[in-house]
Amino acid sequence: MTRDRHTAAVIIDDSYLPAPSRAALRGQWLTRCTIRPLMRRLPLNTAGIALLRAITAAPAKFDRTVPGTRVEQIRQGHMRGEWVTAPGVPKRGPVVLYVHGSAFVILSAGSHRGLVSRLSDRTGIPVFSVDYRLAPEHPFPAASDDVVAAYGYLIEQGYDPESIVLAGDSAGAHLCVDLALQLARAGKPRPAAMVVFSPLIDLTLASAVWQERSLRDPLITAADCRRLIDLYVGTADRTDGRLTLTFDGISDFPPTLIQAGGNEMLQADAVHLHDLIRSSGVPCHLQIWPGQGHVFQGSPGLPESVSALRQAAHFICHVLDRGSSKAQR
Repeated sequence: MTRDRHTAAVIIDDSYLPAPSRAALRGQWLTRCTIRPLMRRLPLNTAGIALLRAITAAPAKFDRTVPGTRVEQIRQGHMRGEWVTAPGVPKRGPVVLYVHGSAFVILSAGSHRGLVSRLSDRTGIPVFSVDYRLAPEHPFPAASDDVVAAYGYLIEQGYDPESIVLAGDSAGAHLCVDLALQLARAGKPRPAAMVVFSPLIDLTLASAVWQERSLRDPLITAADCRRLIDLYVGTADRTDGRLTLTFDGISDFPPTLIQAGGNEMLQADAVHLHDLIRSSGVPCHLQIWPGQGHVFQGSPGLPESVSALRQAAHFICHVLDRGSSKAQR
């Protein structure tokens, strides 16, 4: 699906994206038979959330980092994160600030370490991965505050905004957009670029509910996803600008690449985000990968994951005006 061909802002030619591989279809079948029914039955009490976290974190044990990757844990007050640097990547220069998903309740910087190491390897850039506090123990605005603090940490370390790339998946994408909007409204310099995978934008899930009329997401239903998100939102005012993302009066927003799967309900959010950014006059490129599921970029065994990360790395290197041989392969 290409929505961006009419604009000069296109950086990557996505006029052709491959049909889903057998590995992708097998993975979605497995997810449909396990995680989706589990979410329908799992109580979101203390025990249920602990079980969900354990189950969703388990695949990370099989997702190894690029051999030779360096990992350095950082903690400043409530802000926690880790530097993930692929072999041969210099510490100084540009940096990627990565914000993991999902639903503000599960997973961690550790669960995404494999994906983040491959992104560092492909771009030739170190990545600082935020390990933000999770709901329900830490409801809104804890996650948002932690991401803002992580960005501030990078500035304190001497990184210029024009050398910082924001990246994230699912709920992490929401937090990336939130951060960029906060910076724009405060009149601060914008980051160099933003890359988001399977972005969760509408926390009411209204767009996802609409998408479900014609598409059965293999991972989760909109209703079950909303149950998780409600643990984060809690009693907060849902019109808060950090929850309901609006682009009114925003023009200084980073150029953005959006990737989503054609089999996930959040492709509706991806299209919505693309339209919001484009309406502000900002370059934005959208890719909907046919037959792919939620954050397929995190599945190292999928050929589509390799290709998608290659294109994301190419976008980042293009915006930063720097070469990366691995981004071209």
